[in-house]
Amino acid sequence: MNRPLRSIATSIMLAFPAAVTVALLPATVLAQPAVPQVNSLDADADAGMAPGSRLSFRLTGTPRLQASVRIRGVRDSIVLRETAPGVYVGRYTLKRTDRVDAGSPVRAMLRQGNRSTASEYALGQLVAAPVAAVPQPAARPVDAFRIERFGMIPVERIEPGAELQFALDGMPGANVSVDLPGVERDVRLRETRPGHYEGSYTVRRADDIAAHRPVVATLRMGERVATAQMNIAVGRAAAEGRPTGTDNQAPNLVRLVPAEGASVPAGGQPVLISAAFDDGRGTGVDPASVRVTVSGRNLTQEAQISAGVLSLRTPLPPGRHTVEVVARDVAGNAVRKSWSFDVAAAAPASVPLRVLNFRNNDQVGAGQTTVQGSTQPNATVNVRVTAVAPAGINISQELLAHTVQADARGNFSFSFTPQFPLPGARYEINLVSIRGDLRDDERLTLVQR
Repeated sequence: MNRPLRSIATSIMLAFPAAVTVALLPATVLAQPAVPQVNSLDADADAGMAPGSRLSFRLTGTPRLQASVRIRGVRDSIVLRETAPGVYVGRYTLKRTDRVDAGSPVRAMLRQGNRSTASEYALGQLVAAPVAAVPQPAARPVDAFRIERFGMIPVERIEPGAELQFALDGMPGANVSVDLPGVERDVRLRETRPGHYEGSYTVRRADDIAAHRPVVATLRMGERVATAQMNIAVGRAAAEGRPTGTDNQAPNLVRLVPAEGASVPAGGQPVLISAAFDDGRGTGVDPASVRVTVSGRNLTQEAQISAGVLSLRTPLPPGRHTVEVVARDVAGNAVRKSWSFDVAAAAPASVPLRVLNFRNNDQVGAGQTTVQGSTQPNATVNVRVTAVAPAGINISQELLAHTVQADARGNFSFSFTPQFPLPGARYEINLVSIRGDLRDDERLTLVQR
């Protein structure tokens, strides 16, 4: 099955290895229409990355330019032709002399005279992944009424906006539907060729999909009905390279900050609380299941949570505080862990610093964001803004490193604009106010709407 073309956000964020940095323009630079721009690159293959497989490319970007694709391990560039304004397509058949694999960089280029632009991707993320299917049974008679195969394209996270793609093989000419736990209506699959059915569903915010409950496919023809089921955890584990067998071990929390029994000097600043999830070779922690309470207060909404770690910064009064974390992995195994630490009496701030127009974890739009704050009159404020990709992807980029001067009343402001405002991206803002030998700092996280 050829995988449908991916959206630009998926191509940009998932196509990079963890060591590659997202190319974000500085906040002070605005997009220039005159500069060629690659918007997206999609690819498909009829036989994976084996010799003889035909790769098909589709690039979107600035129209009426010269487009090409270059793959490391392939000697020649692949020229794309424009089939519609801003849409370029081309094909290439892999040779035995080509040396490509899933990590081979793919460079998409647009050129006009001496002006050009390029974007890089990973071949394995562009080419459709195989369906994570249940084992196929032995050969059957042609007229047997049963489901031969039912599977799902692996996805990294079950979250709003994620596309779940299903495939089923069985009796031709039947009606096929998929029952997703937590989704009100069944997903209908259409017959793309005799006996092969495909369909997809985009997760909505109102859905409450339980990854540990089975997904049931139904093949119906008249009075005859056949069913098959799979667990979404199987598809997610396959996407992350983990075994897809039975997971009956609960995850654990490690690398606790502050450590059990530690004493933290508050200093008037929020206290950092963090922990890492360790699920061994299991199915991994479901971020949507994580709940964090600190001294009886539910601070889950203020925490940054992924399948691997959780962290939050929160002001705490002097005294003993207890953190309790509840979570489960995608197979349904639950963990509950608590630990305590002490916060020392806070010293008074020498140069009071605060942000006036945002609170932690406030959402911002796609355009320019202006932050306003106050501190001591005429103090110098060092500003640093870092863009962090949505949870689960370890990519970040510094957007702004700047110094501003507070006025005679202590007021100051600064602005930043990301080039690629991706929903769920975080903007970590660090402020340091300095006046003479006195200083204060403030941290703030804003989330892309």
